[in-house]
Amino acid sequence: MIVCVCNNISDREIRQAVDLGLSSMAELRRDLGVATCCGKCHSCAKEVLQEHISNQTPLQERVLQRPALTI
Repeated sequence: MIVCVCNNISDREIRQAVDLGLSSMAELRRDLGVATCCGKCHSCAKEVLQEHISNQTPLQERVLQRPALTI
C-alpha cells in the first residue's frame, strides 16, 4: 500500500529500507522523503517501521563443531 502519497512511498519500500539498515523516522525522511511534505503519513510510516523492526529476527552466528573422536 502507498504510505506517503506525496512522495509515492509504499510500505514495501519502508520495509526494504529497514532491511538495508534504516531504523528511525529521521533516516526514512532523509533517504526516502517520507513525511517531508504534508506529514499526514508520519504515523502510518512510523507504525510500518516499528512493526518491521520488531518482526526481524537477529542473525545468529553458528559454529559447527565436530564430535570428539573417541578411540
